[in-house]
Amino acid sequence: MINKLITIALGLTAITSLSAQQKPNVVFIVTDDLGYGDVSCFGQEKFQTPNIDRLALKGTRFTRSYAGTTVSAPSRASLMTGLHTGHTPIRGNKEIEPEGQFPLPANTYTLFHLFKEAGYTTAAFGKWGLGFPGSTGDPVNQGVDYFFGYNCQLLAHNYYPGHLWYNRTKINLPENDHGQFGSYSQDLIQEKTLQFIGDQKKNPFFLFIPIVLPHAELVVPEDSIIQQLRGKFEETPYKGTDAGPAFRKGGYMSQEHPRATHAAMVKRIDLYVGQIIQKLKEEGLYDNTMIIFTSDNGPHREGGADPDFFNSNGIYRGYKRDLYEGGIRVPTIISWKGRVPGGKESDYAFAFWDYLPTFAEMLNLHSSRETDGISILPVLLGEEGQAERDYFYFEFQEMGGRQAVIKGDWKLLHLDIRIGGTYELYNIASDPSENHDLIDHYPGKAAELKRLMKEARRDDPAWPLFNR
Repeated sequence: MINKLITIALGLTAITSLSAQQKPNVVFIVTDDLGYGDVSCFGQEKFQTPNIDRLALKGTRFTRSYAGTTVSAPSRASLMTGLHTGHTPIRGNKEIEPEGQFPLPANTYTLFHLFKEAGYTTAAFGKWGLGFPGSTGDPVNQGVDYFFGYNCQLLAHNYYPGHLWYNRTKINLPENDHGQFGSYSQDLIQEKTLQFIGDQKKNPFFLFIPIVLPHAELVVPEDSIIQQLRGKFEETPYKGTDAGPAFRKGGYMSQEHPRATHAAMVKRIDLYVGQIIQKLKEEGLYDNTMIIFTSDNGPHREGGADPDFFNSNGIYRGYKRDLYEGGIRVPTIISWKGRVPGGKESDYAFAFWDYLPTFAEMLNLHSSRETDGISILPVLLGEEGQAERDYFYFEFQEMGGRQAVIKGDWKLLHLDIRIGGTYELYNIASDPSENHDLIDHYPGKAAELKRLMKEARRDDPAWPLFNR
């Protein structure tokens, strides 16, 4: 039956030998608004990302990997819950004053709970955005043993904040008060990340690293990375928020060199990836660690960012907030020495909600928890027997409401829903850039996908139904 939630029923032969081995560590890196073409192994030509490229050479590069949706909170909620955005408890970016976002409910089952059931230590270092401090969605209430970073994704727009959070403790950063540039948040977060890896000698760990870069605002520390890039590109200065109530509370600062700064932010991600890999090797953990590198959605056009200049979405149409491929198709690399084939490219299609059942199978866990995903462990390990999925579903609550459904080679978009709505139909196998709308040529296919789109969504009072 279409859209029937499946249960995790695991223990397949692909990983039967794992029970005799030490449980693998998992390092899951999710960048913020990194476009499909923003790293050199996925086509970036204006600067290089050598550490990420080496990770791709050691693992498999997935060219048809989808985020949960096209903006942060619901995309990450899909990742955490194994549910697509027709079923996730968070389906949009909804602010809660004075700090934080709409929370995951208390009974939510997340990746962190899954790993804790398997005896893992869990940690998250970076941007949360899934529940304000003290709420049911606070990371300490969602299976996270150690959290350090931004609880609020709005405050995470700014890299010299007044405070960060360590579990339930607010860590004030007075060196950033009054507009000072004292401590760069992502450097502090990286320091805690490396410290955590160094402390993990006895227990296997699940380390979630939602890096804040390269989301606006555009700013990096004054070091060799930016110094080598400044002056390399023709620039149009960006005038932003440098004072007033929005300063460091969501507004983006001015930037004289936005293109150089974007490149420096991506190269800083590359530096962090290299440091993480080196730390794993130093601690003797690398050989038994799965590393996943991806992004939460497509590239943004905020704070002076210029994705067209960098070809940040590759051949794909659309940006962050679009449900065209450029808004939801993300660069993904998975590496695990001796298990995931090295130097391989795969066009197998999967999405954020597939990770939970994949990890469950990897850990040989049996559960009756609901998921929209399927385990992709066979394709990760380069083995036969990979199941095929029925469809993908995405929705976006803002900008009039948007939906997309993909089944096989066909993709249907439903746009401007709250003001009447229009549909577009594409064959993304023959037209991956979505240049040719075929809605008038294939009415039967459009009708089939409209029915599927309606069935894929479950009503939720917090996220009003908009597709009737």
